[in-house]
Amino acid sequence: MGFQLSAGVQVSEVDLTNIVPSVATTPGAVVIASQWGPAEERILIDSERNLLATFQGPNADNFEYWFTANNFLGYASNLQVVRAVASDALNASSSGSFTGVIKNEPDYETTSNVVLASAGEWIGKFPGSLGNSLEVSICDGQSTKLQFTDTTAFVSGEEFDIGETVTGQTSGATATVVSYTAAEPGQTGSVLLVDGVVGTFEAAGEEILGLSSGSSLDTADGGTPVSEFDLWDFKNLFGQQPATSDYVVGRSGSQDELHLVVIDKDGLWTGEAGTVLETFQFLSKASDATKNDGSKAYYRDVVNEDSQYIWFGDFPTTTPAGNWGDPSDALNVNYDTLGIFDSSLSGGATGSAPSDGDIIRGYDLFADPEEVDVSLLLSGPASEAVALAVIGICDDRRDCIAFVSPEKDDVINNSGDETNDVIDFRNQLPSTSYAVMDTGWKFQFDKFNDVFRFVPLNGDIAGLAVRTDNLADPWFSPAGFNRGQIRDAVKLAFNPNRTARDELYSRGINPVVSFPGQGTVLYGDKTLLARPSAFDRINVRRLFIVLEKSIAKAAQFILFEFNDEFTRSQFRQLVEPFLREVQGRRGIFDFKVVADDTNNTPEVIDRNEFVADIFIKPTRSINFIQLNFIAVRTGVSFSEVGG
Repeated sequence: MGFQLSAGVQVSEVDLTNIVPSVATTPGAVVIASQWGPAEERILIDSERNLLATFQGPNADNFEYWFTANNFLGYASNLQVVRAVASDALNASSSGSFTGVIKNEPDYETTSNVVLASAGEWIGKFPGSLGNSLEVSICDGQSTKLQFTDTTAFVSGEEFDIGETVTGQTSGATATVVSYTAAEPGQTGSVLLVDGVVGTFEAAGEEILGLSSGSSLDTADGGTPVSEFDLWDFKNLFGQQPATSDYVVGRSGSQDELHLVVIDKDGLWTGEAGTVLETFQFLSKASDATKNDGSKAYYRDVVNEDSQYIWFGDFPTTTPAGNWGDPSDALNVNYDTLGIFDSSLSGGATGSAPSDGDIIRGYDLFADPEEVDVSLLLSGPASEAVALAVIGICDDRRDCIAFVSPEKDDVINNSGDETNDVIDFRNQLPSTSYAVMDTGWKFQFDKFNDVFRFVPLNGDIAGLAVRTDNLADPWFSPAGFNRGQIRDAVKLAFNPNRTARDELYSRGINPVVSFPGQGTVLYGDKTLLARPSAFDRINVRRLFIVLEKSIAKAAQFILFEFNDEFTRSQFRQLVEPFLREVQGRRGIFDFKVVADDTNNTPEVIDRNEFVADIFIKPTRSINFIQLNFIAVRTGVSFSEVGG
């Protein structure tokens, strides 16, 4: 505290209640290929439903990646997912010839308006051929058309094509055919819609039957004014037609409102063509418009923020949409109207399968421990190059573990050579306690496509680590019949026998085994550390990750304090209760914390350093059981032969 210069009472407080914080041990991370979704961006997924909504379902090209992620979510609810895409992936667009690639929201925000405009009115939110099934329909509902249902306007049997000018037989008045419904041959009662604006004409060239010579085209001849909104296929999805918003009315403007729907035109999203995916009502053409609650109303902003399917590209090029996007305080605030304006997207491509380089760039997004907190890195159907990259990230971070499976060809359709090929794959990987390898792939049912598929097991093995955290603690082994049961395994591509398990386990490869009547089980808990050490076990490595992360976070609060006995004592009082709790929960046998003048020498203090030595005796999991059954004579006392 400062020095007082006059009499008085100064109150201060010192907070000595710091504790060692808990750290997350269950967050997983994976890079996948998918049909849809943001690319090269970390997305938090908490369930199968969320995975399905964000990246769409599995198909023949991506199921190995998709089910690695989904299998992990069968045990956990915290998975960071990055979608990798190849260089030939494309966004669908209204123009069908968009050459830019919008992978995620930051990509969109940094793309120039000139490039966006080349896409036409709309751009598929993400790269993928699914975007080709999108259609956007807008209705601003202001214009009207004349609907004729009598037989007096035109000559019987006359044909009309879209955009053709129709001339009244008496007065010479003209209008443009918009649409009509032709009666059956020989019948009367056809419906003809005409207006000065070219619109939809679904049956061009069909005859208008039963219509005779008549007078000019106006309401006196039986024409009924019909609003565009009443003719819109999606009218029933909205309470009333768009008109003028209160915001623009207050600025003496008009006709700024519109309704918008996003449609699955081909049924690729929902399985039923024409299904409406999204609706947006009472949006505004005014760039400064807000709703009564103060939220944005400008249709470009609302769609960009809320749509799961499209980005804004450009204003409609069809006349008259010239002043859309102008602020409502401009000189002309009477906004142009289009009535109904439909725009179909095309040109989207999912592209070829992501290369190893594409996948590795995705994993690079998990490289910085200060930027993203993950504990379990799933490698999916990794090649040797990808497996090395994933393990390298964990080795560098030193706060997470990589989970790796052998390559598909090592265990599928490789009868008799599985053990040697799995060992060969392991031999290409480094010795490290920050990686765990299993023996293969499982056969599971794909309910989305009604087929069975082989999927790598590393998503499940990482999931078992989460199950262990939930049932016990991170320092318990995830293997065995209590915590190591694999979900949804119909069979294993490679089910190693006792001889194979001996070969594999001695090299740090954890067998996954199916036992009749007992399920499919992780039957080992080794890391890939080759030298004999306590850290060659998963539970010990995870124990030290928890201790190191927790105590390191707590130690941040003694930075820039004095290196004296008070600070050292404070640190010991901070750490020792935490270690006693871990000891009480069976994580360690014993510990000792040294932070005093024996390791904080004057030289250490003069270097502005602080040293604490924390000695840990970790608990060990049982890997081998020996049961000795000893037969003795009837007259022998057990006390005589007991050990």
